[in-house]
Amino acid sequence: MKKQVSLSLFFCFLSLFLMSDSAFAADLQKQLTGESAIEQIVKRGNIRVGLDVFVPWAMKDKTGKLIGFEVDVATKLANDMGIQLELVPTEWSGIIPALLAGKFDVIIGGMTVTAERNMKINFSNPYYFTGQGLLINKNLAGNLSLADFNSPNVTLAARMGSTSAVVAKKQFPKAVIRLFDTEPAAVQEVRNGRVHAMVSGQPLPVQQAAMAPDTLIAYPDLLMEEPIAIGLRKGDVDTLNFLNNWITVNQHNGWIKERYHYWFETTEWQSLVQ
Repeated sequence: MKKQVSLSLFFCFLSLFLMSDSAFAADLQKQLTGESAIEQIVKRGNIRVGLDVFVPWAMKDKTGKLIGFEVDVATKLANDMGIQLELVPTEWSGIIPALLAGKFDVIIGGMTVTAERNMKINFSNPYYFTGQGLLINKNLAGNLSLADFNSPNVTLAARMGSTSAVVAKKQFPKAVIRLFDTEPAAVQEVRNGRVHAMVSGQPLPVQQAAMAPDTLIAYPDLLMEEPIAIGLRKGDVDTLNFLNNWITVNQHNGWIKERYHYWFETTEWQSLVQ
């Protein structure tokens, strides 16, 4: 009798194991054969790209059209895929939640790779590297050393939710940090002398200082260097593979380097926005 009960229990547990194993295999098969974002994009005929407006990554020209380095990257990606591009301007502080909510397909907006962000979304391989700089009000803080900015008597600006905000708090923990939704708003505060300086990704500090040399100066050295990559939702190996290969091709053929040079190392584009 005990042997019969034991055998019954054994076969019962075996059946449950096989059922759960089959369910797991079915779920795995569904994930492997499910339609990737890249397939959905091609079927839909357009790619929706999330980005925020900040110079020279993305900004409006005199006609109100979005232009900039990241706009060029998104446009080239769409063209190479043979589909239309839909740009979705989104405030930086909410851009990752918007991606996760399906408001757009990818983020192409000068987003630096960080561990915190990577816990929420996946990143492609970096397609270029940037660094954090310091834009300084010449009259308020032109004579300060870098160490002098780490003081409770100094107020620094940065864009909310950005790597710049993290760097500002980490490198200048004693300073007062004011956060802004957009970089132009933060730049204006530096210009007006309401803050001593602004932490921002290059080339903004250098370019803004060149545009207003009587008021602004850029600290000559980078505070840190960072990789920039395309952000996408987790669990999509096909889309990640496609983006990585697209980046590799356009790095090796020189296209990304040429566009980077135009937007970050020249001022030729400034006549389009002034």
